[in-house]
Amino acid sequence: MHFKTILKSFKNKTMLRRILIVLGILVAYRLLAHIPVPLGDASTFKQAVDNLLTKSDFGNFLNLVSGGGLTNFAIILVGLSPYITSSIVVQLVTKAVPRLEELSEDGESGRRKINQWTRILTVPLAIIQSIAYIFILYQTTIASNSATATTLSGHEWFLAVTAMTAGSLILMWLGELITEQGIGNGISTIIFCSIIAQLPATVASLGSALFDGSTMNLFGWLELPVNPTVFWILIGFVIALVIVIYFLVKLNEAQRIITINYAKRVHGNSAYGGIKSILPLKLITAGVIPVIFATSFLALPALLGQLIQAINPGNEFGIGLVNTFTAPSANNFATQYPDGITAQWFLYPAMYFILVILFTYFYTSIVFNTKEIADNLQKQGGFIEGVRPGMTTAKYLSKVMNRLNLFGALSLGLIAMLPFITDYIFIVTMGAPIGLSISGTGLLIIVTVALENLRSIDSRALMITYDEYK
Repeated sequence: MHFKTILKSFKNKTMLRRILIVLGILVAYRLLAHIPVPLGDASTFKQAVDNLLTKSDFGNFLNLVSGGGLTNFAIILVGLSPYITSSIVVQLVTKAVPRLEELSEDGESGRRKINQWTRILTVPLAIIQSIAYIFILYQTTIASNSATATTLSGHEWFLAVTAMTAGSLILMWLGELITEQGIGNGISTIIFCSIIAQLPATVASLGSALFDGSTMNLFGWLELPVNPTVFWILIGFVIALVIVIYFLVKLNEAQRIITINYAKRVHGNSAYGGIKSILPLKLITAGVIPVIFATSFLALPALLGQLIQAINPGNEFGIGLVNTFTAPSANNFATQYPDGITAQWFLYPAMYFILVILFTYFYTSIVFNTKEIADNLQKQGGFIEGVRPGMTTAKYLSKVMNRLNLFGALSLGLIAMLPFITDYIFIVTMGAPIGLSISGTGLLIIVTVALENLRSIDSRALMITYDEYK
């Protein structure tokens, strides 16, 4: 990273305007997280929200990516889940239908059409999810003894669903506005901001647990007003955090360098080419997208199970869906696993691990089109030493990317598994997990998105300050 160049680029009005626009969009997004759904007294749904958060990982993930929109019962409660689901569906269909795959390879115009279809599909998905969330929360509120609910009229239903759908579409629009500024991926940046917004509450809860009135004698010469157990746990957690962040940075920065040779051509009295360039292939080309896709994908069956139980309490199929697609955590361990770890405890982590690997391969094949790159190299007179141009080059690049993806996907999957591994260790040694599943996912998203955005800013800063180095 060229940090001096980045600082120097802030003097450029265009660069400063782009950054201020992104910051302004993020502020607007945070304001949306505090606008309640127009559905009577939003406070009556607080108990239902608390129950939803403690019952399944789906509720916690939804609250995470909506920046607290669920706990606040805000209009962005649905969050970016419909857009993420729509992206998965459209990209799967594009790969399955040859004509759509040809359209996706048809330059910028083809990608614009596919993006437009993704936006269109987001609307009905947002409506369906909004109706499902309101219905689940409403039924949970009715079933709760601590909250009083009134019958919702058709007008209230329409107004609430419209507001929540609009909130989801506004988030999608804000994400695209951020992407247009050329400072990282907008959707990832919004999710990054959502996670960062949860940190103050986490720090506050840790602080209250640390400073609970207890005292600790440190090595017999210093007395600290902290809880001894929490203090040493936090020390160990901070050390582990630094180590994990270090390896995350290394994995994100790792790349394979392919040397590209350009043939020397003579045109009149001038000679062109005869130079060498590089083609960097990242170890994890897909970034954090596989983790977001995998978590969102696993959240949908849990939502369906919640909906079935709300309609028909005690339904075995609904209960089975929720139990199967619920991440084992500190919140649900005592209720779901009263006899300790069972075979079902490993089911969700195993599905999560496999999906992260599959989505890594899938998304890499979309963003890194080896055939297109090979064709462009051939048109420009470039070639890889020892490899024939054209299809042979495409096959060679595919082989290299598959090898990189194997190690990158396994590494990404293992990092995503770290919270579950930590929980397993604590269950075996102490009898209960400490619940790091969401924070582990959040840490992965924070580090990856921060590096991607910093790399985008660095690239744009080099472009802006290029004239000064000429």
